[in-house]
Amino acid sequence: MSKVKYYYDSETLSYKKIERKKRRTFKYILGFLLSSALFAFFILILASYYFESPREKALKRESSNLELQFDLLNKKMQDAETVLANIEDRDNAIYRLYFEANPIPEEQRKAGFGGVNRYKKLDGYDNSKLITSSNKRIDKLLKRIVVQSKSLDEIAVLAEEKEKLLAAIPAIQPINNKDLTRMASGYGMRSDPFTKLRKMHWGMDFTAPRGTPIYASGDGIIKRADNSAAGYGKHIRIDHGYGYVSLYGHMYKFNVQKNQKVKRGDLIGFVGSTGRSEAPHLHYEVFKDGDRINPINFYYGSLTPEEFSKLLERASLENQSLD
Repeated sequence: MSKVKYYYDSETLSYKKIERKKRRTFKYILGFLLSSALFAFFILILASYYFESPREKALKRESSNLELQFDLLNKKMQDAETVLANIEDRDNAIYRLYFEANPIPEEQRKAGFGGVNRYKKLDGYDNSKLITSSNKRIDKLLKRIVVQSKSLDEIAVLAEEKEKLLAAIPAIQPINNKDLTRMASGYGMRSDPFTKLRKMHWGMDFTAPRGTPIYASGDGIIKRADNSAAGYGKHIRIDHGYGYVSLYGHMYKFNVQKNQKVKRGDLIGFVGSTGRSEAPHLHYEVFKDGDRINPINFYYGSLTPEEFSKLLERASLENQSLD
């Protein structure tokens, strides 16, 4: 039961009942509703600020998980960068150096990407900076891998060429030591056996009995096997490629023919004394880019250090040649 309110009327000196008008009642109700609505609105704002909805909690967990995954990705990239840097160092300091290739400059390996902003599409997100940074690192890492891959392809080709070069160089003595009578004369000024005058002897003379086997000193192709060069008699010339040619003179007979491919150590003929020769021996010469060079520098493939020292000593004696 609602309480009845009165007021004191000083004119009539009596209490009178307060009559509430409907308009005023409506204003009270409207004011109460508005204040209640405003109160509820502020409560919602405060609740949203201090308290999270289930969806917001799920989104926040998902965002935290993404940040964690990016951190793990960056650590993996750092490990990959460390390993790649080690490979790059070995590539420049060992592989390319060994095969006489120029090192790849650091700025070429780690160059960025110029021009338009390729990462603009990643802007506008909560973690745009982290996402952009990670994408840049991945792109640079991929580019370094491509550069290194191409370098290793180049090294593989150089290694193959190096292997062919090492096989082609005339690197063994053309007559076995056990078959030698002696090393008669070396490269340099020697006494001519016919004129007795000092002249340049362009090769090495290996004294051996007639019919002693002669071996190819390196891989190559037989370019000449004939008796048509003055002074050499029956002789063979092998083109080893890379500017190297070896010559075998005064032979008794051939075991190969022109344009035939030979390998180092293949039997190519036999010792004789044809042409301008005083006694059975092999006259052996080596050419590099058309110039005669001292063959003694190429016997690393068949002689021990002791044998090479003895050969070097005998070859240095200024004696009489046999041709």
